[in-house]
Amino acid sequence: MGEDAISGNLKNLTIDTRDSETLVVCFGEMLIDFVPTVGGVSLAEAPAFKKAPGGAPANVAVGVSRLGGSSAFIGKVGDDEFGRMLADILRLNNVDNSGMRFDHNARTALAFVTLRGDGEREFLFFRHPSADMLLLESELDKNLIQKAKIFHYGSISLIEEPCRSTQLVAMKIAKAAGSLLSYDPNLRLPLWPSEEAARKEIMSIWNLADVIKISEDEITFLTGGDDPYDDDVVLQKLFHPNLKLLVVSEGPNGCRYYTQEFKGRVGGVKVKPVDTTGAGDAFVSGLLNSLASDLTLLKDEKKLREALLFANACGAITVTERGAIPAMPSMDAVQDLLSSTRS
Repeated sequence: MGEDAISGNLKNLTIDTRDSETLVVCFGEMLIDFVPTVGGVSLAEAPAFKKAPGGAPANVAVGVSRLGGSSAFIGKVGDDEFGRMLADILRLNNVDNSGMRFDHNARTALAFVTLRGDGEREFLFFRHPSADMLLLESELDKNLIQKAKIFHYGSISLIEEPCRSTQLVAMKIAKAAGSLLSYDPNLRLPLWPSEEAARKEIMSIWNLADVIKISEDEITFLTGGDDPYDDDVVLQKLFHPNLKLLVVSEGPNGCRYYTQEFKGRVGGVKVKPVDTTGAGDAFVSGLLNSLASDLTLLKDEKKLREALLFANACGAITVTERGAIPAMPSMDAVQDLLSSTRS
């Protein structure tokens, strides 16, 4: 495909951000998840698979937009059918995809994922190399990054060069522009060369973030096996002096929060789970959407607790449907759930 044709495709696939004052820019991977057509089986036992858009940063971007917020995605996919499909999915979900790039020589990443009968998720990735790993600094939309009220990212992009260096530059640009830096490590050990490499790289950018969301399992991993429920462990090993908010997600049980001034816990919202895929990303999108509208909640515990309850509800709704992006809730759906739980 010629350059003119690609440029034409990009014009058809991009949209403008709706509100740069509250823009959440998500950086990282977007890929195709293949999920079994039946639940509770291993990948080997699955009779067939169904494709679905995936990638935590992209999920968060869609989640923010679904809630009525303004979001954009920056990342790289293959110049292939899957890559163009993903760009179009973002556009259809009102996510600014003008920061996406298409690689002529590498494919869009693929991941096979299942929830086995024992409740454990099983992953099989095809990305050596895939387009998302090959994003160059020269391909960054610096103007888009500088517009971000919040710049959100994970750790998957730190695994390989050149994307690792590109992410560090993007973070630096966002920080210099006054953006709030949001970090969800989203640990996926099968992608890393070793546990040691994962721990080292994830922690290498830890002290740069303003807001961090982690899971209980990630606390155990990053601290070398310490108790994830021990506040002293969290505060001494994971809370850094410049951190404005550290949130520990506890799945259906809600979340814990730690700031410079206060800490506490917000209970979960009870629902009947169908598929936990994307629940953490929905939680993050709910929290970031609230933060983008009102940064003062970082200093106001009452408002923060309300925002975290809202985020818990976002995650809860997502587990009632299959898939991540299809299950991301609207503002009305979240408010309806919260109203029903209060009554």
